Amino acid sequence: MSLTNLVRHIFVPRMHELEKHQTQGEQLQRQVLTHLLKAAKGTEYGREHGFATIKGYEDFVKYNPVNTYEELKGQIDRMRYGEADVLWPGRVKWYAKSSGTTNDKSKFIPVSDEGLQKIHYAGGYDSVALYLRNNPKSRLFDGRALILGGSHAPNYNLPGSLVGDLSAILIENINPLANLVRVPKKQTALLSDFEVKRERIAREAMNKNVTNISGVPSWMLSVLNCMMEITGKTHLEEVWPNLEVFFHGGVAFTPYRKQYEQLITSPNMHYMETYNASEGFFGLQDDPADKSMLLMLDYGVFYEFQPMDGGDIVPLWGVEKDKNYAMLISTSCGLWRYMIGDTVRFTSVNPYKFVISGRTKSFINAFGEELIVDNAERGLAYACEQTGAEVLEYTAAPVFMDANAKCRHQWLIEFSHPPRDIQQFAHLLDMKLQDLNSDYEAKRYKDITLQPLEIIQARKGLFNDWLKQRGKLGGQNKVPRLSNSREHIEQLLKLNEK
Repeated sequence: MSLTNLVRHIFVPRMHELEKHQTQGEQLQRQVLTHLLKAAKGTEYGREHGFATIKGYEDFVKYNPVNTYEELKGQIDRMRYGEADVLWPGRVKWYAKSSGTTNDKSKFIPVSDEGLQKIHYAGGYDSVALYLRNNPKSRLFDGRALILGGSHAPNYNLPGSLVGDLSAILIENINPLANLVRVPKKQTALLSDFEVKRERIAREAMNKNVTNISGVPSWMLSVLNCMMEITGKTHLEEVWPNLEVFFHGGVAFTPYRKQYEQLITSPNMHYMETYNASEGFFGLQDDPADKSMLLMLDYGVFYEFQPMDGGDIVPLWGVEKDKNYAMLISTSCGLWRYMIGDTVRFTSVNPYKFVISGRTKSFINAFGEELIVDNAERGLAYACEQTGAEVLEYTAAPVFMDANAKCRHQWLIEFSHPPRDIQQFAHLLDMKLQDLNSDYEAKRYKDITLQPLEIIQARKGLFNDWLKQRGKLGGQNKVPRLSNSREHIEQLLKLNEK
């Protein structure tokens, strides 16, 4: 009998609990806030901000400021040195290192034991629960899981304390029983040199019965291509005939989808998006036919949202469909009204479903065009569809004024399959961006403010070389997509000449 059929019933009770997300969103979130305030009222932060006397959301807003990493950095650093009861009860041993999308400076996000179990692992559990619900014929547990992670290192040499990629912290602390059905071995999974790790993972996994893979699309694709080179195979199902699902997250899947579909041609292959950031596990694609994700409301995360077009911050029950919001979180890891840096757009409010629309700092608004990552991804997808091209990596930034006093957007794109006519691709992208974004369209009107966008084709491996040069190859490190500054694109253009 299939092992999957034997364990499937374990997830049934949780599926009943998740039904509350359909109609009880406000109630679930108020319960989370009450728990967080009660748990942290004796911490330094809780005492300073009156957690013990707060009666509800309105009081919480009144006595607690909005925070960025800079506001909490000093307290987090004290926690890293071993101080207890600062932002969350007790001593926090684990810290997820994040460079963000547009900032070179590392951030160290505390991951408490409760946060590890009731946010991050809870999200992994629900990923499986929802996948099994949607796929009654699944044989998920009849084979191995390939989990791609980063690396970690000692935290200030404190015993048992680690700092590193969130994925490495999750692998380090995973239930030992999970190692029986996971590849690669732990020692390989936590290697810091991605180029070495990539080949070792490929060699360890290629003769295993892998049924599911998990990781960041860009880095997973690198591992899979390496395995194709080693095995000499053309399609992944020739190596893993029972592969059925890719749980992916970390970066938008759109630029990589076609490459995966070419690599994995099996009609039985599924893709499930997850929103598991260093700061918490926030969303899951609960319907394979709907690209939006279900906001997870009963973990240790309380959400607030700031309209990107101006206006007051609202709790979950105050959001509207089709508006862009910057997301704020308060969590059982000690982040309070924390501006995470991501923007979301709700596609439904009953239940609460959303798409990631971009980053608060990853946009181009040099001329009032307000171009966000969601526009960029959809524009590229359209241009690729029309030309047969495939985009591997990209970044874009404004050219404020050239020798002819002209302003434009400059895109540096590494294609896995370039278009026959790069100018046609640029035109299609430009026209689609105008269709998607009225501000961009207005600035492009008769080329008065903005000239047509420019595309520079990147050499093969440019973005990986850039990340490697900065010591950020592998793990959860990402290429900055859009920026008001030319800092990153100038570094890349210079490297592109070598």
